[in-house]
Amino acid sequence: MLRVAVVGSGPSGCYTAQGLVQQDPEVLVDVLDRLPCPYGLVRYGVAPDHEKIKSLQTNLRTILEHERVRFLGGVHIGPAGVPATRLRELYHAVVYCVGAATDRHLGIPGEDLPGSWSATEFVSWYSAHPDSAADGFVVGARSAVVIGVGNVAVDVTRMLARGLAELNPTDMPQGALAALAASQVTEIHMVGRRGPSQARFTTKELRELGDLPGTHVAADPQELALDPGYEDPSGLPAAQRRNVEVLRGWANTPAPEAAPRRIRLRFFLKPVEFLAERGRVGAVRFERTVPDGQGGVTGTGRFEEIEAQLVLRSVGYRGVPLEGLPFDPRNGTVPHLAGRILREGAVAPGEYVAGWIKRGPTGVIGTNRPCAKETVTSLLQDAPALVRKDLPEDPLEALRTDGIQPVEWAGWQAIERAEAQLGATLGRSVVKLPDWESLLAAARSTTS
Repeated sequence: MLRVAVVGSGPSGCYTAQGLVQQDPEVLVDVLDRLPCPYGLVRYGVAPDHEKIKSLQTNLRTILEHERVRFLGGVHIGPAGVPATRLRELYHAVVYCVGAATDRHLGIPGEDLPGSWSATEFVSWYSAHPDSAADGFVVGARSAVVIGVGNVAVDVTRMLARGLAELNPTDMPQGALAALAASQVTEIHMVGRRGPSQARFTTKELRELGDLPGTHVAADPQELALDPGYEDPSGLPAAQRRNVEVLRGWANTPAPEAAPRRIRLRFFLKPVEFLAERGRVGAVRFERTVPDGQGGVTGTGRFEEIEAQLVLRSVGYRGVPLEGLPFDPRNGTVPHLAGRILREGAVAPGEYVAGWIKRGPTGVIGTNRPCAKETVTSLLQDAPALVRKDLPEDPLEALRTDGIQPVEWAGWQAIERAEAQLGATLGRSVVKLPDWESLLAAARSTTS
């Protein structure tokens, strides 16, 4: 009987577990996660007002409740946890689905000034990630700059512009809700160094900005016109063409006097320096860029400053090394061959990867399905040789013997009950528990 550990309970981990139990009628899968809660970025990365996407948790739940799948939360792989070598002793195969845990940096002066944050830090805060120690994002801020033109940039821009009435029905933690409801941010600039036809947001996400109550959205027609695809978008791919059409509708639109918030979409501006004011960020200096004719941009030597007491940098994710595994620092991934981990160019028996740590931080949630399928196919091809290894005992009992106390599915269900009860006491729906202490206390509760 094949025993497999899947490290990570986000979409890539769940789809890996699903593929294994569907294709092998006897395989037993333990899905391990560092957090006591499952679902990865679906729980901690999807914006709280995107209920349709968050409902994917229902599908992932079905996988984790399969009779041959166990969820083991609160299990850290690496330093001060379970070494990768120990995991290989307990299972015939291990599949790492650990995502991309850090942000790319701009590498410009002033980037570390107070008031400058990565978009991931902001998302973690309003999504109640227990590792989030940051707070005070919007305190004292009147104008915000979001650097980046992908879907995460659109998400954080939208959350800055949401009002209490729109945020209250979500599962956002109470502290973040109160802070955003009291926010004095009225100007939000979302800025990209390239043009609208090269932006990475989806049209659906982009359009949502125009539907925000009390918010006026505008784009600079002169900046849009710098893009060769703007005047004649017929040659663009369908997604980019739709984006340009939406932006065309926002060009030169006068702001109604009653609009309390304004979003400005800016293009062909490259950040070159964060400027300090009274010891924290006060503005961002940008260099005007123009298309270089080869799909990129080049600087013009002309500069512009945009006032901002809050800057959110959304310029991509990057994988980080996991102790005990090989790592390619150039692209932030684990070297592999069709999902099989490579150590010094040779296949490492019984070790696999799927998801962002395998292919890099690209694609959407659905991209993880074919990625996981490829890895599962490789693993099951190797299974006849892997299963010959004798395992000492049930891995869960071995982990407990090692001093690890995983949060099992019943513990996660207790967290869900506690979050529903918290919401009820606040007159809201489900409200997330925002810290390790409250999550673990709830997980240890057995009351129903």
